[in-house]
Amino acid sequence: MSKTLFEKICSREIPAKIVYEDDQVVAFHDVNPQAPVHVLLVPRKPIARLAGATPADREVLGHLLLKAAEVATQLGLAGGYRLVFNNGPDAGESVPHLHGHLLGGRQMGWPPG
Repeated sequence: MSKTLFEKICSREIPAKIVYEDDQVVAFHDVNPQAPVHVLLVPRKPIARLAGATPADREVLGHLLLKAAEVATQLGLAGGYRLVFNNGPDAGESVPHLHGHLLGGRQMGWPPG
């Protein structure tokens, strides 16, 4: 099976503006930002989407959420931020590799869709 775009970014086959990485998660700026700060947080383990996660993925998913908060602090988003996970094409998912969108740097509207 071929690698997803995000797997290629995680393995440095495709360049990205990485703001954080460790053995489980990579965070990088989105190439099509929807807010002044728009960072994607991707588990290195290829999980297609949240609905495809299993109890075995609990540790990496928890780690990803904790790192999202750390990255938000690192990027100066003390006033708040939004963390979005799209699940499936109808939700706007364009890459079948679970990822969180960390959005901030402006007032967020509600409802988001």
